[in-house]
Amino acid sequence: MTNTAPASVQRFDGTDRYVATDDLKLAVNAALTLQRPLLIKGEPGTGKTMLAEEVARALGRPLLQWHIKSTTKAHQGLYEYDAVSRLRDSQLGEEKVRDIRNYIKQGVLWQAFVAPEPVVLLIDEIDKADIEFPNDLLRELDQMEFYVYETHETVRARHRPLVVITSNNEKDLPDAFLRRCFFHYIRFPDRDTLRAIVDVHFSNLHADVLRASLDTFFALRDAPGLKKKPSTSEFLDWLRLLIAEDATAAEIDAHAATSVPMLAGALLKNEQDMHLLERLAAVTRSSARRQQ
Repeated sequence: MTNTAPASVQRFDGTDRYVATDDLKLAVNAALTLQRPLLIKGEPGTGKTMLAEEVARALGRPLLQWHIKSTTKAHQGLYEYDAVSRLRDSQLGEEKVRDIRNYIKQGVLWQAFVAPEPVVLLIDEIDKADIEFPNDLLRELDQMEFYVYETHETVRARHRPLVVITSNNEKDLPDAFLRRCFFHYIRFPDRDTLRAIVDVHFSNLHADVLRASLDTFFALRDAPGLKKKPSTSEFLDWLRLLIAEDATAAEIDAHAATSVPMLAGALLKNEQDMHLLERLAAVTRSSARRQQ
């Protein structure tokens, strides 16, 4: 029988490896209290997947992950019956063919339901799947149980897991599914929050290098016509490269003022954006020469 005791005795307050804003911590704790799935949206690279990892770490719970692809079907999260293997084994006279359970593979939801302790279950990038995928999981996530037709048994959750569902907003999710979730949108971090995130990863970074890097990064994100704005994770990769190259604040500023940023391949991921920045830099240089 599902344990329906309130989960509010546990609270998430962030971790030493994950900078969570107050509204994000509030969302996680609301999902714990309501015992509802937590639907997290936001730009790629804003830490949606890492959030589930850090919530599990902070709460001391095991983490189970289900990474969704375009071909993923809802039933795969419950179980899969390997009828082909059973047929082959029956032709070979295998003894195990007598028990159909030998050919049923537990999915991630099944594992979460029968776990001896509450877990954090990550359903990652749900919007990659078919539009009917979320609806096909409605009853299982709501009732915390499902029926196995091959063995005529009902699998019920021993403990209600904290379900964290991420979406990159590639497609709209069904209203019936949304009603059953607590929703939070991770806004792109402001300058102060991004500085705090950098401190977690690069605590010894020189202040003027950080200032120049932030100036360049936010100016790049504000560039008009950019097809793909660089993400937080790409900014951290870029900083790692700048540190490896021992770049100075003056070098970072100079590149930003006269050309594309240093090591721009860590930030810009298509040729259109690279050409756009090159054209904008050329206009800036031409304007500077006319003013001299």
